Amino acid sequence: MIKQSALKPDNAAFRETVPAGEYFLKVVKAGQTVRILDLEGNQAADTLFYNAHNPTERYSAVDTIREQGNVYLTAGSRLMSSENNVMLEITADTCGRHDTLGGACAAESNTTRYALEKKCMHACRDSWLVAVTEHEELGMTKRDITHNINFFMNVPVTADGGLTFADGISDAGKYVELEAKMDVLVMISNCPQLNNPCNGWNPTPIEVLVWS
Repeated sequence: MIKQSALKPDNAAFRETVPAGEYFLKVVKAGQTVRILDLEGNQAADTLFYNAHNPTERYSAVDTIREQGNVYLTAGSRLMSSENNVMLEITADTCGRHDTLGGACAAESNTTRYALEKKCMHACRDSWLVAVTEHEELGMTKRDITHNINFFMNVPVTADGGLTFADGISDAGKYVELEAKMDVLVMISNCPQLNNPCNGWNPTPIEVLVWS
């Protein structure tokens, strides 16, 4: 569902551009709104959410899909945690839908989906591993990297229940906004994938804005 935001970028309390292949890590407080902006179009922002005070509670694709009865996320979707608590709600969306089934690219999936020589290409899981390694104060390890949302990514479900990776449906300037219902640690890998049409084979920057 397309829904425009009334928030003005000039009023944002925080604003950061995230290059393709880099990670973003920030706590968004309860009541704050975070916008993920696709600057150039067809970029995928692979995102993890955690309870900022207890990272063992994190975003759950299973609980989110069950609660809303839909495999796609858009305005009005409530993102549920592994403890069945509401973490965030999508309050605005100009893309239309976002994937929560396809998972994140990794060395293993690069090999399976593409070719053996693609194994060592940079992937979203690598970005998250760098993030938790560089932030030891979080007390997190690779075991904490679980369900993610692929904002702006187009992963259609086939008639027989399979998944396909298709051309992106986003465009330059499209965004998704989420209001935090608890203090949330947001960890984004701005996807570096060169083999997937969802990125248009050309990874580009995104921008993250936060309003208090």
